Amino acid sequence: MGVQAVTWALAWRVRPWLRESWRPLVVLALALLAGLGGPELVAEHASARYPVTAADLASGRAALADLVVAPRTGAESYEREEFGAAWDDVDGNGCDTRDDVLRRDLLGPRLDVDGCTVLAGVLDDPYTGARIEFARGPDSADVQIDHVVALADAWASGARTWDPALRRAFANDPANLLAVDGPANQDKGAADADAWLPPDQGYACVYALLQVRVKSAYGLRVTPDERAALEDALSTCVTV
Repeated sequence: MGVQAVTWALAWRVRPWLRESWRPLVVLALALLAGLGGPELVAEHASARYPVTAADLASGRAALADLVVAPRTGAESYEREEFGAAWDDVDGNGCDTRDDVLRRDLLGPRLDVDGCTVLAGVLDDPYTGARIEFARGPDSADVQIDHVVALADAWASGARTWDPALRRAFANDPANLLAVDGPANQDKGAADADAWLPPDQGYACVYALLQVRVKSAYGLRVTPDERAALEDALSTCVTV
């Protein structure tokens, strides 16, 4: 995974509080511009809550155009174990990948004495737009770590021919991981963009860009319907 792709993906999770601070202003501005039609315009421009740069959008569209379009193959042979043990410490920092992502994505993460285990925090969930209180324990599954490009999708889109080391790296790549609402993650399962997009439609643009960047960086394929869905999602982008 290239440094630029990783940096771009992390930029959307570093300071969610900053997005929250200007989000009401964006909505208000859209409503004022719309006059009596304000609510309709706000709904129509939901992606204004997650704007992207014109350069990122152009890069994403170019990357999507370059992806190989082909059917999935070998989906029936997928096994999670093919991507290594779940949440390996691939970067060697002494913490597993799940805690690394929780520490990155939660607001005010509180760590255990080991400096790794995330005990609590608040998730500004990109998939639903909700704020979720995370506390390690019986309700830990309220927040889950999603593979933006699902492992089963990756397997059937080219990863089944990779060596085990590359599959392990992919499964733990922070550019392909997000802390999200648990039920939304379960609803998504292994679906691609043709079958599932975030319930918060405003995040569809960013989600599509993330999927395209990951598939491009790893040389994964897309199906015709998947490519069309990604193109549709990119058409909702609002640039700054």
